[in-house]
Amino acid sequence: MNAPALRAVALSAGYRRRRRPTTTVLRDVHLAARPGELIALIGPNGAGKSTLLRTLVGAQPPLAGHVLLDGHDLASLSPRQRARRLAVTLTEPVDVGQMSAEEVVALGRLPYRSWLGRAADRDRAAVDRALVDAGVEDLRNRPLTDLSDGERQRVMVARALAQEPAVLVLDEPTAFLDVARRIELAAMLTRLTATTGAAIILSTHDLGFALRRADQVWLVGDDATVTAGAPEDLAHGHAVARVFAGENMSFDDAAATVVVADHTVPGATVRVDADGRTRQWAEHAVRRAGWSPGSSAEHVLRVEDGTPCRWRAEGPVRADGVGFGSLVTHLRDQTATAALQPHGNAGAAQ
Repeated sequence: MNAPALRAVALSAGYRRRRRPTTTVLRDVHLAARPGELIALIGPNGAGKSTLLRTLVGAQPPLAGHVLLDGHDLASLSPRQRARRLAVTLTEPVDVGQMSAEEVVALGRLPYRSWLGRAADRDRAAVDRALVDAGVEDLRNRPLTDLSDGERQRVMVARALAQEPAVLVLDEPTAFLDVARRIELAAMLTRLTATTGAAIILSTHDLGFALRRADQVWLVGDDATVTAGAPEDLAHGHAVARVFAGENMSFDDAAATVVVADHTVPGATVRVDADGRTRQWAEHAVRRAGWSPGSSAEHVLRVEDGTPCRWRAEGPVRADGVGFGSLVTHLRDQTATAALQPHGNAGAAQ
């Protein structure tokens, strides 16, 4: 197994302030980011994700323990040495005036240039490679101010890649992106771990992304601890549920995310006869209506594929309709009748 590019060893993170007690946010943290890994840092708001990131990149000193970059104590490295191996992209927009995308990406080569600031052939090659790897080569001559949020975020990733880092840290890179741009960025980051060999660490509130895409998840709890592991191990071992689930919330294994707790009506079960995606979304509608998909012999729902779908309810109350919206309305109406209560009078509604 490859040696870690970044390690946290018995790390405690927090704040020292003059004339005020030290505030410890996280304690005794042990983490390892290896080359080629995509690592998602997740946890509730206020748990300490930003504090951990700032400590890992050297923006604030640890209260105890060490951060090792390529085996060297981060605190012992000069800013130039750090910048050659560690790149950071923040959420906040950066004001670069009318600089072009290529000029912004070229800023990533500053740690390698002489005091004269002249770009060498290697610098130009690194910039070209970073533009291609981040998928923004066709934007190189456009001012950063003219780009969309998604394009601007990819340019900033390219700027970080131009540093040729062993570790790339991104703080909430999808925070201001729409769904399509989030998917694009996620795919790009997954690809970059393979093409660059860098360890990529990103903080995110997107639990689904973390569990589906990450090679490793760092889970910050509300008890000053960080649990690291494969996403499947943390989900299967209930660690994710312990951190995120709560009143009216539960962890859905099939959806790999936290959902509003199921408030199904006791005994309100219906058998769904449908195929493929139609069945999947019909069962979704059934649950939203407060019912449970099951093997009921009394209540049967037959759903035909189409846009919109057509459905027919068979049982004590027969009905048919078009579209899942009308289906949900029908099922909710039935929960108020005696015929559809667990011990109700089935004949009353006929």
